[in-house]
Amino acid sequence: MKTFPKDFLWGVATSCYQIEGAVHADGRGESIWDRFAAMPGKTANGDTGEIACDHYHRWREDIGIMKELGANAYRFSIAWPRILPTGLEARPNSAGLDWYDRLVDGLLELGIEPWVTLYHWDLPQGLQDRGGWVNRETAGHFARLAWFVSERLGDRVTNWITHNEPWCVAMLGHMNGHHAPGHHSFAEALEVAHHVLLSHGLAVPVIRDHVPGARVGITLNLSPATPASPSAADADATRRYDGFFNRWFLDPVYGRGYPEDMIAEYRQRGDLPTEWHHLLQPGDLNTIAAQTDFLGINYYSRAIIRCDRIPEEHNHPRTVERVGEPTDMDWEVYAPGLYQLLMRLKNDYAPPSIYITENGAAYPEEPDENGVVADQRRQDYIEQHLAVCHDAIQQGSTLDGYFAWSFMDNFEWAFGYDKRFGLIHVDYATQKRTIKQSAYWYQSVMNNNALP
Repeated sequence: MKTFPKDFLWGVATSCYQIEGAVHADGRGESIWDRFAAMPGKTANGDTGEIACDHYHRWREDIGIMKELGANAYRFSIAWPRILPTGLEARPNSAGLDWYDRLVDGLLELGIEPWVTLYHWDLPQGLQDRGGWVNRETAGHFARLAWFVSERLGDRVTNWITHNEPWCVAMLGHMNGHHAPGHHSFAEALEVAHHVLLSHGLAVPVIRDHVPGARVGITLNLSPATPASPSAADADATRRYDGFFNRWFLDPVYGRGYPEDMIAEYRQRGDLPTEWHHLLQPGDLNTIAAQTDFLGINYYSRAIIRCDRIPEEHNHPRTVERVGEPTDMDWEVYAPGLYQLLMRLKNDYAPPSIYITENGAAYPEEPDENGVVADQRRQDYIEQHLAVCHDAIQQGSTLDGYFAWSFMDNFEWAFGYDKRFGLIHVDYATQKRTIKQSAYWYQSVMNNNALP
């Protein structure tokens, strides 16, 4: 049996646009995802988050299931357009804040600790109309959001995450157009990345001002990179990938500025914004490096990197291939990558505390004729990853908690409702919730604070 530290935090995670629905309720404004999902061809089956899991109306049932499972923490995000419908209002929409008030109170009544993420990709369309994250002013608007939300909830919420996955906001939203707002410019993506990180740094002291004893962090999606062969070409490609995916966000958050090798790379490629030195205004890097109390990491799989700058026939023969059966997202199941990541963070960045804020797998299992969702593959995935979490803690990692992704099946962005990550099955036609077998297994882990 692998027993976790006495105060290890066990939780589940969601995000607002993926589960809440009720996109027109109580004064909520339009978000970039409302606009993007309504465009033909942007999401599978033309799916939108208009109804999603209807968590906005069914939240009491949902947190009751969390309580039944034994989760002691719930990570959720704030819908920015519920608080500031266009992003430009001088005062917040009280009905939006009231809803999160009720949710926080309900969680606390059940003994579940609320973990608030301020931004999980649902920028108000009103701010997008003024340039969105390409516009530096959006960083200031985000700090205002942090002000209003922490002012209202800060007497009961201690743990705050500024942003979820800035890489996705920048690259999926502005480089390859897979996410809202659907742009295709690498230079623009770098501008967005900077302004998102800047807004993180601006929000940290705002939250601390409103929340006595606040613990504040940021969540980064990180992926350890492995060369496909021992060749120098693959090693260099792996360095570049690591700079693009991991170091471009880790380094500035931990006070090192943007990686010089990647600045040189982007400049040589002609991808660096022409106004880069004006984009980085005096004091920006100090702002981004605001002291944080923890790092949230989202881990799903590793990356195996092959050099694409030479013809494949000139590359060294591959010595590393994907292993096992992939998930429904076609992602390799590779738990050792999480161990490698935790050790790398310990040795290279030494965050005072780490929380795995997302980890999980998409599989399509449906209820059988008896209403049972037998999702052994999801259970195996989580078990393998928790085992290496325990190993990392034994080796000195400051890992203090784990949030399974996701609490329930939900709107999986451009994949619509085709991909199911949930511990809870959702029948979208009836909104019936069914606890999957993986959730019952996770219940035993949380209750025993140990892997069986």
